[in-house]
Amino acid sequence: MATMAQPDTVASTVRGHPRGLTILSATELAERFSYYGMTALLALYMVKQLLLPGHAEHVIGLTALRNLFEFRGPMPDQAFASLIYGWYGGLVYFTPILGGWIADRFLGTKRAVVIGALLMACGHLAMSRDETFLIALLLLIAGSGFLKGNISAQVGLLYPPQSESMRERGYAIYSTGINIGAVAGPLATGAIAKIYGWHAGFTIAAVLMILALAVYLSGQRHLPDKRPQRSEQASLPAMTAEERRRTWAIILLIAINIPGAIAYTMIWNVGILWIDQKVTLGPVPASWFNSVDSFASVVIAPVLVGLWAWQARRNTEPGGMTKLIIGYAITGASALLFALGCLIAGDGKVSVIWALLGYFGMGVGFMWYWPITLATISKAAPAKVNSTLVSAAFLCLFVGTVLMGWVGSFYEDMSNAAFWALDAAIAFGGTLLTIAIRKPLTKALGLCA
Repeated sequence: MATMAQPDTVASTVRGHPRGLTILSATELAERFSYYGMTALLALYMVKQLLLPGHAEHVIGLTALRNLFEFRGPMPDQAFASLIYGWYGGLVYFTPILGGWIADRFLGTKRAVVIGALLMACGHLAMSRDETFLIALLLLIAGSGFLKGNISAQVGLLYPPQSESMRERGYAIYSTGINIGAVAGPLATGAIAKIYGWHAGFTIAAVLMILALAVYLSGQRHLPDKRPQRSEQASLPAMTAEERRRTWAIILLIAINIPGAIAYTMIWNVGILWIDQKVTLGPVPASWFNSVDSFASVVIAPVLVGLWAWQARRNTEPGGMTKLIIGYAITGASALLFALGCLIAGDGKVSVIWALLGYFGMGVGFMWYWPITLATISKAAPAKVNSTLVSAAFLCLFVGTVLMGWVGSFYEDMSNAAFWALDAAIAFGGTLLTIAIRKPLTKALGLCA
């Protein structure tokens, strides 16, 4: 049962919003700081230390994992690291579906979030030693599963059902905390790692995760909870033929996001290695670039909202499917900027401006298609399976990130320009596919093109 807040819980702290929103936003800010701070170091750490002789043989389970991944034959360290990154990043997006199911049926959202935060804190701490690297990743995957979806669900429970507009603004405030953490995390951990070493950078991520847990626990009385009841486990009524058609259309919509997810998440894995090896940086850590796309998403959001509002007043605003097409095209064009920089540089170092423009463009493209995808699913999904289908949207990030790791494993087999052209082609493939099915898919979803 969704337990609404007590009277003191709903006292205004942010322009009429419940106090719990401040607690949840601050918690997620710290959690995203730790998560993005760690992932900014992950690929570099594996290639430049963990997988080298003197380190790799001490990592528990690493030899067995390498034997599993080398089914097509021996692979270089970068390819192995890319596969690890892909599976780790993908499972982080898959496990929240399981975590939500466990919370709905057994634990409730509050206990699930606390368990998730504890597991993630332990995972970040385990990253402070080479030996426990794979154990750390497993803890972080499980912790994210318990925390990610359930803390987001609590935001909606802060508001009564009739406060739709206030709830949407609450999620916007909450998302701002996520983006601030995503920008700040790589900057902090990258600087610490450059000065004091990889494990010091991971320790900063652990400290912030512990802070996230402390903030969450301190605000318990201001937070709602959804506790499982037997009645919630009853079977849903059968869907009508129209609802089934719309559900399949939404599954197709989720699937066409996969090429964009492959192309975009490549910057967090191979992109950081490419910048570290081939781009003129000076004293700037390569890991800082993992803040650029998040920064772009922050600054472009009000611009896009204003643009779409201005277009709406003139009846020229593009429909949801058209916005997706634009987003995928921007993603592909951003990857082409990397390729162009490589071609211009030849055998020399690539100018940092190409990397900055490409990363910024990736963040802009993401804001054109991902929020629109979630909004489209939320609007078009049948009420009987609305929450399930919104959660299922993250499966495209799971599949896309795993495939990204596989594509990234071929990085050293190609020229840099050819690799980034391939990344661009994947995004443009998603663009062309969406163009091809836009009209029938739009009709099936009952939306405007």
